[in-house]
Amino acid sequence: MGDGAALADRIAERRAGVGDPGALVGELRRALVLVPYDRGGLWTAEFGGIRWVCGFTDEAALARFAEERAVVAGTEDASRSWEYAAFRGARLLDEVIPALGVPAGVAVNVADPDGSMLFPPVVGIVPNAVAVDADVDVPGGGRGL
Repeated sequence: MGDGAALADRIAERRAGVGDPGALVGELRRALVLVPYDRGGLWTAEFGGIRWVCGFTDEAALARFAEERAVVAGTEDASRSWEYAAFRGARLLDEVIPALGVPAGVAVNVADPDGSMLFPPVVGIVPNAVAVDADVDVPGGGRGL
């Protein structure tokens, strides 16, 4: 319960077009997610106006990220020792994301083209107070609150 392998399995299901999106978010909330440190803070990246906290389901996924990073940056990042914190996904979503103060989500296993998944800052994933769609009309009437 709550291990990265179960989260990776739910991601694979969704990428295959099956599985329940709610179960995927629930698995993220239960999972331990490894987040590397970068310059004294958590490793994040900005894309599309969203700040993404980069998390990994296990040390092997983090190592693949380090290898890709070394290739892209032309550095020795792959051989360096990477420090990381282990967070329950619920803590990332409910505490870390709101504390960033900007629209933010979680990007899981970003170096795995067939195994990555983005959890954007929307209602049902992050707290409504920081969801970018919290004040948007939703199909069927009502608001995304």
